[in-house]
Amino acid sequence: QLQFVYSGGGLMQDGGSLRLSCAASGFTLVDYAVGWFRQVPGQRHEAIGCITSSDDTTYYADSVKGRFTISRDNAKNTAFLQMRTLKPEDTSVYYCGAHKYCTAIAGGYDYWGQGTQVTVSS
Repeated sequence: QLQFVYSGGGLMQDGGSLRLSCAASGFTLVDYAVGWFRQVPGQRHEAIGCITSSDDTTYYADSVKGRFTISRDNAKNTAFLQMRTLKPEDTSVYYCGAHKYCTAIAGGYDYWGQGTQVTVSS
């Protein structure tokens, strides 16, 4: 099955840090841009940022700019989301998706997988 497999989610206090990983399973990540999204139940996916396949250029939503960092290790077929200075409003299920290019539109991405829960307590 083609999907991302996640690790690194959990419970963190306000102001803490977490690093999420999404490993590509069944496909080669080097061919794709990777977008990170989050979703609170009942709401639409919120785009957090993206890293391109060509030159690792990154893009971030204003809500996370300066706090979150996206990176990738193609040799490990894995992308990462380093989250710092976490806030309670960052509480959500986090997903990554694969696309040929970076876009903030969730519908264009594939291979989401189950996502990982991040909970930030105040």
